[in-house]
Amino acid sequence: MKNFDVYPIYPVEIVRGEGSWVYDNAGQKYLDCYGGHAVISIGHSHPHYVKAITEQVQKLGFYSNSIENPLQDNLAELLGSISDCDEYDLFLVNSGAEANENALKLASFRNGKSKVISFKGAFHGRTSAAVNVTDNSSIIAPINRGFENVVLPLEDIDALREEARKGDVSSIIVEGIQGIAGIYEPSKEFLMACREIADEHDIIMILDEIQSGYGRSGSFFAFQHAEGLRPDIITTAKGMGNGFPVGAVLISDKFEAKYGLLGTTFGGNHLACAASIAVLEVIRDEDLVKKSKETGAYILDQLSGNPHIVELRGKGLMIGIELPFPIKDVRKSLLFEHHIFVGSAADPNTIRLLPPLNLSLAEADMCLEKINAALEKTMSHA
Repeated sequence: MKNFDVYPIYPVEIVRGEGSWVYDNAGQKYLDCYGGHAVISIGHSHPHYVKAITEQVQKLGFYSNSIENPLQDNLAELLGSISDCDEYDLFLVNSGAEANENALKLASFRNGKSKVISFKGAFHGRTSAAVNVTDNSSIIAPINRGFENVVLPLEDIDALREEARKGDVSSIIVEGIQGIAGIYEPSKEFLMACREIADEHDIIMILDEIQSGYGRSGSFFAFQHAEGLRPDIITTAKGMGNGFPVGAVLISDKFEAKYGLLGTTFGGNHLACAASIAVLEVIRDEDLVKKSKETGAYILDQLSGNPHIVELRGKGLMIGIELPFPIKDVRKSLLFEHHIFVGSAADPNTIRLLPPLNLSLAEADMCLEKINAALEKTMSHA
C-alpha cells in the first residue's frame, strides 16, 4: 500500500519542533512563520502543553460522550472566559470542516431553510456541506451540491440584501478574515450589515473563525474587531489544539439542545480537551493575544513602503504580502536558502505569514530580513 497522492510535497522531513523553530532529519533548523496552516498557536512542544497531554494520556486518552467528562466543562468555562463569549454553548468536534458542517446543519434545523450565502474567496472545508459553500469549484464533487449556495462578492451589501429578501436563505457564513484567499478582512460595516440583514429575514449568521480565531488576528476572534457584533454561531479549530485535532462550534441561545441533535465519536475526548485547555492556559498566562497584536503591527510597519510589495493585508499574526508576480520562486528561496517556512494562498501572488503567537521580535526581524533578501534576489533576476 502507498499513500494516495493528493499533496504537492517539498523534499523536507521535519522531525522536531521547539517554539517558533522546526528541525529536519539532517539537523537543519527552520524558522516556522507558517505554523502548519496557522495551527501552531503557542509554539512547538510548549512545555505546559506537552506536560498536560502526557499526564492525560497516562490516565485516559478516550472514552465516549456517553459518560461524564468534567474536562469538557472546564474547557467550556475557560474558553468562554478568555474569549469573552461565555454566553455561548460549546459543541466539540475534530476539525474545522466538521465544525462548519454542524453550524450549517444547526442553522437549517433552526429555520427550516436550506439556501446558504457565502462569499467570493471563501474556504470553509472539504467535506459535504462545507465544501459546497467554499468558492472553489474544482474541489466540489457533484454529490456535494445537495443544497443551493449563492456566492456573493465580499462587501456587496446591496447584493446580500437582495438575496436575503427572497426569503429562502438559511444562513450567511463569512470568515472573520479570509485566509486561503490571501488574507482579506471584511469591514466592520459589512459584518454589521450581515447581522442586520440576518435579523430581518430569519437567517442565521455563522462566523467562520477556523483560521482567524484563537488570537491570530490580535483579538481572540477576528470578528471582535467589529465591536458589538455577536454572531449566532462561531466555528473554530486550527489554533485550538496546537496540532492536536480538535474543533468547536460556539452556539448562541437561539438554539435549543436536544438529545441526538448533533453527535460525534471522537469530538471532545479527554486527550483533546487536555490539549485545548493547555493551549488556553498558555494564551492567557503569556498574554499571547496582545503579543500577536503587537508583533503583527511591528511586522506590518516594517514591511510598509517596501517597493517590491503591491499590498499588505491582515491583522495580528495573520498577514498577507502581495507581490507583483507569483510567489513560487520566493517561497522556494525562503525555504531552501534561508530556511524559513511561509505559506501560499489561492492568490498565486500572495505570501501568508501565520507564525506561532509567541514569535519573538528577534525572530520577526529575522523573518523580515530573509523576506527582503529573497525579494531583492528575485527582482534582480527578473
